[in-house]
Amino acid sequence: MSGTLYLCATPIGNRADITERVKETLAAVDLIAAEDTRHSKGLLDYYGIDKPLTSYHEHNKYEKAEELLGKLLEGKNIALITDAGTPAISDPGEVLVRRCHEAGVTVTSLPGACALITALSVSGFAARRFVFEGFLPQETKERKAVLSSLAAEHRTIILYEAPHRLVKTLLQLQETLGARRICICRELTKIHEEAVWTTIPEAAAFWTENEPRGEYVLVLEGLSEEEQAAQKEARWSSMSLQEHLAGYLAQGLDKKEAMKHMASDRGVSRREIYQGLLEED
Repeated sequence: MSGTLYLCATPIGNRADITERVKETLAAVDLIAAEDTRHSKGLLDYYGIDKPLTSYHEHNKYEKAEELLGKLLEGKNIALITDAGTPAISDPGEVLVRRCHEAGVTVTSLPGACALITALSVSGFAARRFVFEGFLPQETKERKAVLSSLAAEHRTIILYEAPHRLVKTLLQLQETLGARRICICRELTKIHEEAVWTTIPEAAAFWTENEPRGEYVLVLEGLSEEEQAAQKEARWSSMSLQEHLAGYLAQGLDKKEAMKHMASDRGVSRREIYQGLLEED
């Protein structure tokens, strides 16, 4: 029988934030795969856990996933940990997890600390629905595409950011999202934990003048209903009825169904859409 892969959440700062189940599992497995073995060795020593460690990180995630999968198929039990928080969340662990599922190896997650949930709960922004983007892409074209998609996002948005890229990201968010409200969380659960409620422009101005330090989680308020309505009105007002119709026809809708959608988009009756199309002809 194959072994089990245990995804073990480790503290994001305060070492007391670890579950007894995680400590028991780490002490029982045959091998622990860690993002940074030196960092994790210190953490395990603190808890009195002495187990073999192997590295598993962004730069070896594909070949190392195959090696670890081989050990699991031999019957070894392996724990996967990251430097901080829950493995496979904005983390190379997702590659190993996927390979285990493909190979029929059991994967179980031991819940615990997670920076995005910690930041969301302290932000006070709407938490029923939210979107997590992790770290924004570094490639310029892909980064612009993601930022553009966030401009129309009505759910609460959560991002991770490193200190040396914080100002650049805030300036780009200001350009794309405007003066949206934001909660910036720094060094969560650590001695110098801080949560700042402000606007994107104010945050950009502050950290341009003050050197960012520590790891950041950015929680941004989604578009309000009023902003959504204004954005929707601006979108359709810039498009002719014929262009609007052509877009739906290109999707395979018949003209009657297309006009129904157009009326809903613009907040008018189908009769007004019909009359407007006749006038544009």
